[in-house]
Amino acid sequence: VQLQASGGGLVQVGGSLRLSCAVSGHTFSGSAFGWFRQAPGKEREFVACISASGSGTYYSDSVQGRFTISRDNAKNTVYLQMSNLQPDDTAVYYCAAAMAPGLTRRLELYHYWGQGTEVTVSS
Repeated sequence: VQLQASGGGLVQVGGSLRLSCAVSGHTFSGSAFGWFRQAPGKEREFVACISASGSGTYYSDSVQGRFTISRDNAKNTVYLQMSNLQPDDTAVYYCAAAMAPGLTRRLELYHYWGQGTEVTVSS
């Protein structure tokens, strides 16, 4: 199973980025997916998740209203659209695949992880 995250970069405060996570070797349509992030010196934290069907999404309070998670089952890809980025959003972002179809923010329920893509928001 491989998850390849991309789309990170340097952006100014208030800017936008779209992260992508291409998935291979996994039953994509049967799994929920999540995005997590880890800032320097901090623990990895939950950002957003999407159910297997795509009908359900869930966000952390810190990104609610600014980030949107989506998935394209035909392309085996999960996206994270990030808007109105702030310096506190600076982190390495990871996509992950859960073993179940439902929504969860619990890190330990995600069994497969991508390599991460770095997002830096400059002021």
